[in-house]
Amino acid sequence: MGLELYLDLLSQPCRSIYIFARSNNIPFEFKHVELFKGSVLGKRPPAGSGAEQPRAGPSDSEGAGKVSLLKKVPALKDGDFTLAECTAILLYLSRKYNTPDHWYPSDIQKRARVDEYLSWHHTNIRANAPKTMWIKVLIPLFTGQPLPSEKLQEVMEGLSTSLKQFEERFLQDKAFIIGSEISLADLVAIVELMQPVGVGCDIFEDRPRLREWRRRVEDAVGKELFFQAHEMILNIKELSNIQIDPQLKEQLAPVLMKMLK
Repeated sequence: MGLELYLDLLSQPCRSIYIFARSNNIPFEFKHVELFKGSVLGKRPPAGSGAEQPRAGPSDSEGAGKVSLLKKVPALKDGDFTLAECTAILLYLSRKYNTPDHWYPSDIQKRARVDEYLSWHHTNIRANAPKTMWIKVLIPLFTGQPLPSEKLQEVMEGLSTSLKQFEERFLQDKAFIIGSEISLADLVAIVELMQPVGVGCDIFEDRPRLREWRRRVEDAVGKELFFQAHEMILNIKELSNIQIDPQLKEQLAPVLMKMLK
């Protein structure tokens, strides 16, 4: 039995694992999971970028639930071994497949810098960036009601503070977070920051240092792979006009509203 990765490319952590595995030529079976099983959100948008979509069969949501005790994605199955959580999966892949050292350096201080960013990331960039998608697309889609503009403004202010810290504390004047080469820290950061871009909040537009860093990350993993992985999120606004099953709306709308309180 080979390596199986249970992923939904709407998910930022799933995209980081997908890009990492593909850019390092790690052989795996792509198990497509719909985060919103039963809704339109797991369906791929019409192809528009020309990039080849990841090949996957029907949704493997049930399979992912069996693989991950946490019943969420990303999830990994390698023979009889199963693993959840993005960082754990990335480190497992880097060690098992002996990927180039720059991803997670053997140098103890460089590795510590990667660990430092990954720890900071969850309570800063990740705490704000995904909310833009919920506010602008998903909550209106499920509730039928747009959220007050103040909600988005509040999230963008928090994200702006995090981006300032990211540039000044982590990126500084370096090409990548730990120096001249890309690492897992850059990959985890970029997939998160593409979430606002997908809903029309271009956080790179007025930040030249951040914009150049994004360009270098794209070049490092390959532009075709980068945009292939992000095609679904970059087309997510197309979902705004789709009718959602009334029963699904009733189930999810209260949950989504609580997320932003």
